[in-house]
Amino acid sequence: MALRIDTHTHSLCSDGTDTPGELVAKARVVGLDGIAITDHDTFDGWQEAAQAATRVGLLLIRGVEISCRVECISVHLLGYLPDREAGQLQQTFAAVHEARQERMCEMVRRVGEDYAVSYADVLEQVTEGAAIGRPHLADALVAKGYFANRSEVFDRILGRDSKYYVPWVPPTPLEMVQQVVNAGGVPVLAHPRSAGRNRRFLSEEQLAELADSGLFGLEISHREHGAQTRAELSEVAARLGLRPFGGSDYHGLGKPNLLGENTTDERVIDELAERGAIAILNRH
Repeated sequence: MALRIDTHTHSLCSDGTDTPGELVAKARVVGLDGIAITDHDTFDGWQEAAQAATRVGLLLIRGVEISCRVECISVHLLGYLPDREAGQLQQTFAAVHEARQERMCEMVRRVGEDYAVSYADVLEQVTEGAAIGRPHLADALVAKGYFANRSEVFDRILGRDSKYYVPWVPPTPLEMVQQVVNAGGVPVLAHPRSAGRNRRFLSEEQLAELADSGLFGLEISHREHGAQTRAELSEVAARLGLRPFGGSDYHGLGKPNLLGENTTDERVIDELAERGAIAILNRH
């Protein structure tokens, strides 16, 4: 029987609602054989997730999700199995965290003109070391009783066309593909046509440039990709020699995404293991 491995999940170390240990336990409960922990711009959940995975015998792929942008296109890059002590990733994440804090201060100031919320309220929603972002501001507003859930906050006041929104300038996907590769990691583009997050998408020419620089795969199976989009992305991946990935993008209570609702083929996982700088834990 083929292994069921969800290669896109989040914990409290970024904007999920489960601790890394709880995430691993839930993966086992829903019948998964393995997961990748891919918190935003941080490696902080790796140790706890590894300890929990070892206890229950769950296959664990240590990774990260990196926020990027090029030509006003928001791009998320998954980096699997990098050596976190190699290359520039740690320095990049430190700079990203600082920029996110400055941005959040301004967003809280703007939102605070209409809602009684403070920066301290937002910090209460952030796990130590996590990259602060709009989801934490959304959670603070939910905690205050202004909205029912995080999705409602984004739909009503935290979208990019909102007066409260503050842009920021993350690194480009090309820069981050190269940084992941330099750290011995394996870069994969997350939800490349997620309409809920991007109004514009990378062209096939831009994807080809990333592939030439070391991009390994595309996350094709994702909740925000319909059947036609999945078929189109599969064709693009085949033309560019990119591997197909599937992940839930699970955030716990933060999103409706269900753990294990999309998975990645075991043969792709085998290739991933051969390329990564560090081992997939509990892989037999």
